[in-house]
Amino acid sequence: MITEFTPLQSLFGGALIGTASVLLMLTLGRVMGATGILSGFLQPESRPDWTWRAAVLAGMVTAPGAMLLLTGRLPEIAVPVSMPMMIAGGFIVGLGVTFGAGCTSGHGVCGMARLSRRSIAATLTFMTFTAGTVFVIRHVIGG
Repeated sequence: MITEFTPLQSLFGGALIGTASVLLMLTLGRVMGATGILSGFLQPESRPDWTWRAAVLAGMVTAPGAMLLLTGRLPEIAVPVSMPMMIAGGFIVGLGVTFGAGCTSGHGVCGMARLSRRSIAATLTFMTFTAGTVFVIRHVIGG
């Protein structure tokens, strides 16, 4: 499996995520964690809270269409695993998000920026396990 290095696209995407996170914190005082946004959308406590969550999720869903309009092509998505593996991975990520009290965007982007000890620990943990998983998949199993 070859991983394509895309520094400019990655920098641009990271800048957009960072800008959106800062704007959400400045305007609504809320942390931009994707799983928290989704869970609040699915279980709304108040209508105004549901509206901004719906807008963020709509942006996530419509972004590929915006790329198609701007560049004339959709982003390439290659998933080199089977559907059962994706379901198992989703279940494992869901457990991690539940036990870790948040996801990579909430802890890694927003929590780290606020110097939250819990987010720093969570980010170090998931980055360590990510590196270990990639090593095992690529070099031990040979995926």
